[in-house]
Amino acid sequence: MDFALSGEQQAIFEMAESFGAEHIAPHARDWERRGTIPKALWPKVAELGLGGLYVSEDYGGSGLSRLDATLVFEALAMSCPAVGAFLSIHNMCGGMIDRFGSAETKARWLPPLCTMEKIFSYCLTEPGSGSDAAALRTRAERTNEGWKLNGTKAFISGGGYSDVYVTMVRTGEDGPKGISTVIVEDGAPGLSFGGLEDKMGWRAQPTAQVLFDDCVVPHENLLGEEGKGFAYAMAGLDGGRLNIAASALGGAQAALDATLLYMGERKAFGRTLDQFQALQFRLAEMEVKLQSARTFLRQAAWKLDTGAPGATKFCAMAKMLVTDNAFEVANQCLQLHGGYGYLADYGVEKIVRDLRVHQILEGTNEIMRLITARALLAERG
Repeated sequence: MDFALSGEQQAIFEMAESFGAEHIAPHARDWERRGTIPKALWPKVAELGLGGLYVSEDYGGSGLSRLDATLVFEALAMSCPAVGAFLSIHNMCGGMIDRFGSAETKARWLPPLCTMEKIFSYCLTEPGSGSDAAALRTRAERTNEGWKLNGTKAFISGGGYSDVYVTMVRTGEDGPKGISTVIVEDGAPGLSFGGLEDKMGWRAQPTAQVLFDDCVVPHENLLGEEGKGFAYAMAGLDGGRLNIAASALGGAQAALDATLLYMGERKAFGRTLDQFQALQFRLAEMEVKLQSARTFLRQAAWKLDTGAPGATKFCAMAKMLVTDNAFEVANQCLQLHGGYGYLADYGVEKIVRDLRVHQILEGTNEIMRLITARALLAERG
């Protein structure tokens, strides 16, 4: 049993970390104030092969494993969790198309996805269906002109910003078997967007409702088979949960690194903070939380890569454990900074705000507990 990263994996992590330090970190606060990520960033990201991480090389992708991808998103999130997580959503869409699309679908959509000429968003959640995703009501009706969509998607990262929306719609009966996936390109007739949401964190990432009002897309924009969309969405979420966990881990690691430096400089009662045993114990506890989370995350990614039994359960457990631990660590780092932690200049308060949503999206951590418990009970006996 070898827990060490390979030389190639270490190089992947260092490449992403270096890119983030040069191209993302210096601008993160400005992008947060502006509420958007400059699109000029994405071609630079794509040049490193990060636009189509799971896409086969035949279509311009990198063909990396899920474990490799967690290294990318952990490293990028050390510069800004909001930017790294947005890229993870784009890649989740690429993974779905590569895995479930026809040859024609892949040839059409994957090359511009990999070059990031087109930015992709994932549309599942609706105003009335969050955790109960199978209750979605956005409907797609087959007509002579194509699929006609009506409904609303909510909390969509990249709403009004992205070029393509991978959208789960109802084409049949109630429940998961009546759901299909269609690909909607920006500019489609009947497609519009709500106003930008004013969020606690992830403020660099534009978020808005995606609205369909007799929105017509060609028949060939159906992804895979009709009625299989819910299964596609859930399969995409297995990897998405790992990436969101990795992004939380990277943000928390950045907070801990900053705290270690701060505690070596800040003095109280004639000593630097790192000389107080009680505070040393808190540092030790945070290190244990992050290292245990990292090990568990990489095990879950390995299970997904190898198709091991229980991979979905392990992805859910990893998402829950890592995002909970990461937020607790970031919050403790703010506390150890004292009043300075509450100031934007030190960067820790931004990490705390950004990481809070990781416990909610890609399935709330309550739903992760439900998935875990159901799997555990199903394995009984």
